[in-house]
Amino acid sequence: MCGIVGLYLKNKALESQLGALFTPMLIAMTERGPDSAGFAIYGDEVSDAATKLTLRHSVEDYDWQGLALALQQQLDTGVEWFQNSKVAVFKVQSEALAAQAAVAQLAPEVVILSAGRSIEILKEVGLPQSIADTFGLTTMKGSHIIGHTRMATESAVTMEGSHPFSTGEDLCLVHNGSLSNHNRLREELKRQGVQFQTDNDSEVAAGYLTLHLQQGDSLNQALENAMDDLDGFFTFTIGTRNGFAVVRDPIACKPAVLAETDDYVAMASEYQALSTLPGIEDAKVWEPEPATIYVWEREQSGSTEVEQR
Repeated sequence: MCGIVGLYLKNKALESQLGALFTPMLIAMTERGPDSAGFAIYGDEVSDAATKLTLRHSVEDYDWQGLALALQQQLDTGVEWFQNSKVAVFKVQSEALAAQAAVAQLAPEVVILSAGRSIEILKEVGLPQSIADTFGLTTMKGSHIIGHTRMATESAVTMEGSHPFSTGEDLCLVHNGSLSNHNRLREELKRQGVQFQTDNDSEVAAGYLTLHLQQGDSLNQALENAMDDLDGFFTFTIGTRNGFAVVRDPIACKPAVLAETDDYVAMASEYQALSTLPGIEDAKVWEPEPATIYVWEREQSGSTEVEQR
């Protein structure tokens, strides 16, 4: 069944409260996804010359300091890092592909959850409340965040199979539904250089968007193409460095609701997840239309540009 939540802040004054505002939204989706949960948060951005990697190891006392020193020597560059439970965030003065390749060579047992300038992905097996507590979600700051609670009906309950999935820099996707042609698409995307870590159909959708963005499509164009090429039923919420998007398939059998005020845009599988947000009683609230793409992106000026197709 699964639950999706997302919060995009238009008011920068609220960025210090992002985690606190989002935590009850994620917990409200527990009944839709009690076996694992995760979120992608955008903030604490590094410079143009650097990359931020979210890395995970199965044991909490993994030698992250040793990996940081080895990475620094391998790339001959600066590395900063901090640990959060079984996850570490590395800030590497290097472009993303070189940083990821070096980590894969030096520590193949480490999972790279995300790479980019802004994104951090944190996910685990367990109840959403437990995951929020484990990572200190309520204290986190940022501009926007998307999350997912999973009820695994087609695969094992694992951290790797939980959402969000990231297959490109600063891009992630969460999904409620099922794709019928993901096996064929996965093989096609592999031939074009997209790499996958799991057999999850949602990761295929993320990989599809990554490829189209790398080929020069805007996020809106990539999603328009996805409506033609992805078969099945789905509600997607997508995060990028500058904003987020929501789209449902043409049948739209999976629930979704959007709410917008002058301060934020919020999305959830059920309205109850939005009920704790400030000013929700005066928000514009609507159900996203089938086969309609909604995109909110922050321009360099800081203003928010809205696309709806």
